[in-house]
Amino acid sequence: MKSAVENLTPTRVKLNVEVPFEELKPSIDEAYKTIGSQIQVPGFRKGKVPSKLIDQRVGRGYVIETAINEGLNGFYQNAVQESGIRPLSRPEVEITEVPDPAATEGQLSFHVEVDIRPEIELPEYSGLEVTVEAAEASDADVEKALDDLRGRFGTLKSVDRPAAQDDFITIDLTAKVNGEEVDSAADLSYQVGAGTMLEGMDEAVTGLSADEDATFMTTLAGGEHAGEEAEVKVVIKAVKERELPEANDDFAQLASEFDTIAELKEDLAKQAADSKVMEQGVEARDKVLDKLMELVEVPVPESVIEEQLEQHFRPENSDGSEEHDTEEHRAEVRQNTERAFQNEIILDAVADKEEVGVSQAELIDYIVSSASQYGMDPNQFAQLIDQSGQVPMMVSEVRRRKALAKVLELAKVTDTNGAEVDLSDFVRPAGEEEPNVEDMIAAAQAEAAQAEEAPAEAASEESADDSAAESKA
Repeated sequence: MKSAVENLTPTRVKLNVEVPFEELKPSIDEAYKTIGSQIQVPGFRKGKVPSKLIDQRVGRGYVIETAINEGLNGFYQNAVQESGIRPLSRPEVEITEVPDPAATEGQLSFHVEVDIRPEIELPEYSGLEVTVEAAEASDADVEKALDDLRGRFGTLKSVDRPAAQDDFITIDLTAKVNGEEVDSAADLSYQVGAGTMLEGMDEAVTGLSADEDATFMTTLAGGEHAGEEAEVKVVIKAVKERELPEANDDFAQLASEFDTIAELKEDLAKQAADSKVMEQGVEARDKVLDKLMELVEVPVPESVIEEQLEQHFRPENSDGSEEHDTEEHRAEVRQNTERAFQNEIILDAVADKEEVGVSQAELIDYIVSSASQYGMDPNQFAQLIDQSGQVPMMVSEVRRRKALAKVLELAKVTDTNGAEVDLSDFVRPAGEEEPNVEDMIAAAQAEAAQAEEAPAEAASEESADDSAAESKA
């Protein structure tokens, strides 16, 4: 078999393939078997009909056609492997020559047009220079962390005054569209300023006291009338403010493992500093990637864009509002798709150059982290991605993250004060071990199972201790 690649664009090729009769013959023999098992000829069992009789019944041309249809994908895959291209889209095939049915020679010729992953030339990325905000945790950061912690232990107290920012209110809501009531709800709890309910709500309730009401116009975000303009009446039934516990040693013992408020503040200061360093690392990572993308041009196949647009704007993925499918929204999705594709191409190239591998432990960490984001059990999540064939995709994602960490490791990062930033704790060196998918899934499942058993064992031991001590329960 011969194949040749003709570049049409940086992301699309024409693959010209020629299959000699000798290589097509096994497919022809298989076609005779297939057709022979489908027809009945008196005096012959199914599957035992001679080729000449099959030719008489269905025609040699039909046999050749069947052989081509059944063998075409295999010939295409062989040509792809031989040429080294990496297809991204469904191939568009045109057959240009078939063997003469009356002869035992000739060839099958066809060409395929398909979108492919573009090849890029990486720029020198060692020593990329970026500037980030200085990682300085202020006294205000520590006080905010302390107030947030106090807020977890705060209590709500009714107050006889108008509602203000951050107050908690109890409300009744009634919504009307064109004068007709379409929805209502009673005794809802809402924090003023949260912005988690209806647009215009915060402005309407601010300054209202208990037993007062207000009416405002808003656009409904969900339900049967999503996207429609509605008149909403809100009635304030109660106004409450959060009363925070005093920040003293007693609170420190209640809310933490520390005995004094001074020890608690010291720990919060350390956490605030660590958080600033993490924010600094994320900022540096994003800026290094932006810098890298400025140095190389990555063409994006239109099929990648169209597939993402089609998926995003399918009715089942729409929020039900007319504003979902707009020119501006489509432009935004297109831009995000292009950038994501370019990121993948660049980071895959970096990973190849740096010979980045993915260890079993790294994939397990990623699986556990992803499971947590979806609120799923890691064991079930691992089985789900295995069954859906998504493990290679996750391996690729971890590999790209490590490639970006490598670029960041080689970058020159300074803060706004001119000090050099040490990101050694933020990046991890690229590993060398190649992934074994089956081992990874098994290890992820074993780890998840162990994590499930541990609480049960602890509960069992606790129960035994309680029984021995005649538990109060």
